[in-house]
Amino acid sequence: MEAYATSPPNDHGNILIVDDDAQIRLLVTRFLQRHGYHIYSAGDADSVLETLNRFSLDAIILDVMLPGTSGIEACRRIREISTVPVILLTARSEEEMRISGLEGGADDYVTKPFSPRELLARLRSVLRRSRNADPASPTRGRNKIQFGGWLLDTMRRELSTPDGVLIDLSTGEYNLLVAFLEHANRVLSREMLMELAKTRTGDPFDRAIDVQVSRLRRKLETPGSSEQIIKTVRGAGYVFMPKVTLE
Repeated sequence: MEAYATSPPNDHGNILIVDDDAQIRLLVTRFLQRHGYHIYSAGDADSVLETLNRFSLDAIILDVMLPGTSGIEACRRIREISTVPVILLTARSEEEMRISGLEGGADDYVTKPFSPRELLARLRSVLRRSRNADPASPTRGRNKIQFGGWLLDTMRRELSTPDGVLIDLSTGEYNLLVAFLEHANRVLSREMLMELAKTRTGDPFDRAIDVQVSRLRRKLETPGSSEQIIKTVRGAGYVFMPKVTLE
């Protein structure tokens, strides 16, 4: 693991770059340093958890194709202990890996070859979503939101099951859940969800939003239960079904 100092350090955040290509690491490091980020760098996935435990990280930029432990597996391990935003670096032909990464908890992805400016925009976007709530949100100032026996504590960003068990949510999953809660019992199209949840900009038929909905649905719905929390409306979008109560 390498660490590169910036001037001034920690101006915009601590970022870990994980890629086995030293040239890519150096290129991204220098570019992000010029924009005020403090950079840690690693060439393999095994260094990710060690760095995460030793330092306070604001985001991780993680290559999918790594020697040894893959970026997909590393992302899953990160999600077991942290909600730090993760941006995947993937080749254009690696659609299944991108989907696996999103299902494993990644917040966004950038395809190779990529523009450093695009990566910077993606990074700023996930950091903004992670750090700041929408000041116009109806949940602003509302500490707790109840739905179907579940409880979301927006101050702690904690979701509890009806039995009181805490459920881990990635930044993307949390933003998506808040969007659903704010617009319960309304049909929300993919375009609306991408805007409301501040997910990645792209084609409204991009599968990323569907993957995020699928991940959130699996965490909220009990297998085999007839009760639907997120209902799919064919050709239109999704509906959040439970009654929502704000405290």
